[in-house]
Amino acid sequence: MDRKKLDDLTINGFGRSNGGHFEKVTLNGKGTIDGDVTCVYFECNGSGIVNGDMKSKKAKISGNVRIDGKMNTSDLIIEGRGTIHEDTFLKNVKIAGKGSFGGHLSGEEVMLQGRMTVDGDCEVETFKAEGQFTIDGLLSADCITVDAHGESRAKEIGGQTINVKNKRLKKLFKTMLLGKLETDLIEGDFIDVEYTNATVVRGNEVKLGPYCEVDLVEYSGSFAHHETAKVKESRKV
Repeated sequence: MDRKKLDDLTINGFGRSNGGHFEKVTLNGKGTIDGDVTCVYFECNGSGIVNGDMKSKKAKISGNVRIDGKMNTSDLIIEGRGTIHEDTFLKNVKIAGKGSFGGHLSGEEVMLQGRMTVDGDCEVETFKAEGQFTIDGLLSADCITVDAHGESRAKEIGGQTINVKNKRLKKLFKTMLLGKLETDLIEGDFIDVEYTNATVVRGNEVKLGPYCEVDLVEYSGSFAHHETAKVKESRKV
């Protein structure tokens, strides 16, 4: 049986609408939606506010959107600025602009090329960052790959494979401009990090590259560090 096609909601210029179920929601001007929204596709090219929860299959934010509730979507693209005040559940998110998440962020894959802030935990399967991020809670993923541009921070970082580099700044040869990742704890099986400040690094195989500063390293397999890395204490456990 074919799915019954829902109506579209389009706001051009200044407009306001109630929430509901739609096929496609498009905000091209300055629009406000009062209530929860469920749709197949959400797109904002202007400025939008959703006074409720947002549920969609796909969402693209090229303008500026604020969602005052939760967001649940399969694929999210943020090229402009997106702010979700509560928890966000998604499959994939690609951020080329700025994404702000007021609660927890959970899903399968994060691809960050812009900026991201998360007030809670960020729990995904794959985390790839070439931009800046601030995570007030735990960053957890099976595979974490960071190309540090500017200053980034997560309270704690946990995963199976954790790799932090700074490819762009290596080419500049200007250590005064180095971007760094800061965290209280890194814990994983295979850890290979550069340009990282951490209180504790704990893992099986641990490698500290250039310009790391770590108070304590605990390892069960192997440990190696670059000559510029500063380690106060290391011990095999």
